[in-house]
Amino acid sequence: MGDVILTMKDIDKSFPGVHALDHVNFEVRRGEVHALMGENGAGKSTLMKVLTGIYQKDSGSITYKGQEVAFHNTREAQDNGIVIVHQELNMVGDLTVAQNIFIGREPKKGIRVDDKKMIEDSKKLFKDLNIEIDPREKMSNLTVGKQQMCEIAKAISHKAEVIIFDEPSAALTEKEIADLFVIIRDLREKNLGIVYISHRMDEIKVITDRVTVMRDGGYVGTLITKDSTKEDIINMMVGRVIYEDPKEHSMVAPDAPVVLKVEHLNAGKMVQDVSFELRKGEILGFSGLMGAGRTETARALFGADPKQSGKISIMDKQSGQLKEVTIRTPQDAVKCGIGYLSEDRRRYGVVVQKSVNENTTLATMEQFTSGILINKAKEKEVSEKYIKELATKTPSGDQLVVNLSGGNQQKVVIAKWLTRDSDILIFDEPTRGIDVGAKNEIYKLMSKLAAEGKSIIMISSEMTEILRMSDRIIVMCEGKVTGNIDISEATQEHIMDKATRNIN
Repeated sequence: MGDVILTMKDIDKSFPGVHALDHVNFEVRRGEVHALMGENGAGKSTLMKVLTGIYQKDSGSITYKGQEVAFHNTREAQDNGIVIVHQELNMVGDLTVAQNIFIGREPKKGIRVDDKKMIEDSKKLFKDLNIEIDPREKMSNLTVGKQQMCEIAKAISHKAEVIIFDEPSAALTEKEIADLFVIIRDLREKNLGIVYISHRMDEIKVITDRVTVMRDGGYVGTLITKDSTKEDIINMMVGRVIYEDPKEHSMVAPDAPVVLKVEHLNAGKMVQDVSFELRKGEILGFSGLMGAGRTETARALFGADPKQSGKISIMDKQSGQLKEVTIRTPQDAVKCGIGYLSEDRRRYGVVVQKSVNENTTLATMEQFTSGILINKAKEKEVSEKYIKELATKTPSGDQLVVNLSGGNQQKVVIAKWLTRDSDILIFDEPTRGIDVGAKNEIYKLMSKLAAEGKSIIMISSEMTEILRMSDRIIVMCEGKVTGNIDISEATQEHIMDKATRNIN
């Protein structure tokens, strides 16, 4: 490792209601691969966005090549040799590879673009990286792995001295990851500073020299990779005190019947051979890191996304026996007694410009209409019952949902599914964007629903929430189920170990 090329000191950044970065320190040396790790929402991407000028820091200093700098946009950062390779690739599919690499800064011959030079320059970049890609090929014809190689070539073309890889391997095959590592090692040999953001422990051990861990927007510490174990890193990532006491044991009766059985569900890359059971009165937690496939599994189960294969069985209310069902649309799922509370409440959960009363009966309109008229008195009666039961803070049922807080909007979505009498409720990130007080209310409500015999699937990226609420935990990693843990045996470390374990 060479000299320090980049130092970020005491970086602080707040957004309304969120202290995203709390006096964070980070440095990169020439000729090193420095991993930046942390759970979802730890502040890794925010820190890099501050570095590359997407966000402006509130305080702190950034020193690059001995000079204090503050970039106002990514273009400024790129022109100075700091480039980010995003996990969502920013390429234009209809253009050629060469056009994508030099977009906005094409070599000119007079007033015309010099295509020949652009192709030659691209060939040289690929040759330096030992990659075989035809610069004349249309971008959309390339695999994701090859598209990423083009992103890297584009970064090098900016005369990059610091390259940030944000989850670079998330969409790659094993072979493509191996190719990527060859390139990264080559860049390290050329004395570039490399920041590597990833959730995958095994990769970190293979490719990085040092690891910096962030937690809840703060800097935890930096380790030398070869001198540390996976356990050391996990402990730094999760080593917080859980204020809410975790559940000690499952609340589900030992003889509780299975109400939902999912077998070998497949839906694209994010849902691969997923099987699990849900019992009556159970809160089944789904844990995993971003991109593990939890929401995709729920959407496939609910009929919101198409599935390729798999068998779904639901307990028949009359016979009490499991019966295979066909769910092709959300309407099918609702008829089967499944309700889905999306992580994106405003997009999928409530109609914000309608009243609390109107939202409460959205999934059961047929019960409140005769002909073309809606029975407003009946609608109001049901809505008020749930406002009271769920302790929804609203002046009245006529209040527009847009004027309610996040926690109360969530309660309106719950009321909608309770009105429908759904027996299986999928809560996807139920407390995202909700303050602590409201979180506790949602938790109490979920526990109450489970005690009344409703069955709940709870997808959550918050470890404390998973440990506090779940009776059992399904852990996913990259579209596959990697763990099925009873709450009595669950610890943060146990879950994190399964969540970073890629099974091929």
